[in-house]
Amino acid sequence: MTPISKAASSKSVASQVDMRSANVYRVAIVGAASLAGKEVAEVLRDGNFPAVDIRLLDDDESLGRLEAVGDEMSFIQSIRSEQFERVDFAFFAADPRSTRNNWKVARDLGDTIIDLTYALESEEGVSIRSPWIERQTGQPIAPELQPGPVVAAHPAATVLAMLALRSEKVGKIQRVVANVFEPASESGQKGMDELHEQTVNLLSFQELPKNVYDIQVAFNMVPRYGSSSNLSLQNVSKRILNHYRHIAGEAPEPALNVLQAPVFHGHGFSIYLEMEKPVAVADLSRALAGDHVTLSGSPEDIPTNVSAAGQGDILVSVTADANQKHGVWLWATTDNLRIAALTAVECAETMTASRPKGQIQ
Repeated sequence: MTPISKAASSKSVASQVDMRSANVYRVAIVGAASLAGKEVAEVLRDGNFPAVDIRLLDDDESLGRLEAVGDEMSFIQSIRSEQFERVDFAFFAADPRSTRNNWKVARDLGDTIIDLTYALESEEGVSIRSPWIERQTGQPIAPELQPGPVVAAHPAATVLAMLALRSEKVGKIQRVVANVFEPASESGQKGMDELHEQTVNLLSFQELPKNVYDIQVAFNMVPRYGSSSNLSLQNVSKRILNHYRHIAGEAPEPALNVLQAPVFHGHGFSIYLEMEKPVAVADLSRALAGDHVTLSGSPEDIPTNVSAAGQGDILVSVTADANQKHGVWLWATTDNLRIAALTAVECAETMTASRPKGQIQ
């Protein structure tokens, strides 16, 4: 992509005032054909975000594809520098390489950047955010006139932080141990496709494709991928803990284990809480329930990956440990892509104050 001149940047920034004067915003989704990009578009469509124009951008493989945005169909266009002109919010949802190649162009043209690929988490001036947790802790981020890029917190970090913070309402937590079950959709469409192909090939006694995971994941549970895989569950665990530290405040840090589950979609969480004093399951359930958290009402209503699909809440059931009077188990499921998209869009919503009516950014 060609460098952007200072003159072009100034012209583009100045041209944005006409849209801001009406308090509506232009949005670009980089990686619009990805699982995360489609989810962001759906959240923008279904929510109240004041977007007057949503540009769908992706690589050459997806050019010309039609995608629904609200009641209209839009073509996916190539990622070019001019596509970031007169854009207020740029959501990066393709892959880390694409984000690294394009985010500075968007920044220099005055776009506010929200990264769902985690490519920018180590860049200077970047913040890792989860508005759900900011509201829970009562420490929302103050608006900035020129906010730096934002990385949407990993959905598992948001879930773990929310459950830990609410559990502390009924008593001090001595220890948290969490097993996170990773779905194939966290590895994108290629991960989903490989799990599907492995499943089909196993049932027909054919060789398994191993281009993504380099190991059998169909009908299997693994703590690490094969040596030739570009993915790493250890890196996923490190990222979840890093994001947790950024958003969770004084909540106790969990001992964490991430496993690849043979499921296409939806995180699962098996969480053990060791409390300082025994707590009643009913009291803990009441503390957990509220915005973004739904408690199961009966044994037949147990949370599953299927029941979580398309839901914006964390689905939770609570069980006392049979042997430890201070122990309690939480089983939770979430739609990982929906939680990530909601986090990203809510980050943008909180930053609309940085683009107020009549102001030039």
